[in-house]
Amino acid sequence: MGSEISNIGAGGGGSAALRPAATTPPSTSSAVQAPEPPKVQAPKPVAIHFDAAEVRQSLQEAVSMLNRQVNANNRGLGFHVDEAVGGPVVTVRSAETGEVVRQIPNETVVKVAHNIEKMKGLLFSAKT
Repeated sequence: MGSEISNIGAGGGGSAALRPAATTPPSTSSAVQAPEPPKVQAPKPVAIHFDAAEVRQSLQEAVSMLNRQVNANNRGLGFHVDEAVGGPVVTVRSAETGEVVRQIPNETVVKVAHNIEKMKGLLFSAKT
């Protein structure tokens, strides 16, 4: 056994594991190519068509439909479109007294919107 150990130390029997493996030089025909940069395309422009009158008409129709549905079910709700607010106003009324229990947006916001509309006429005249 002593001779086997001396052979390993002298580069004998087990020296293959200690020697570096022979490497082959890389061939020039199979060189790794850098990928091409991705082609970036701008998104195609989209024509946006917005007709305020059409949207207003659609909103009026939706409000009318809601009011018909609510009245058919005898609920104390009412819907209307307020031009100064720029959208629908929901009122909840007491079925017994007709008194407004709740309004969304609340009455103060609606009054402020109406006052702003009045002030527009004073601040911006049609002549300028």
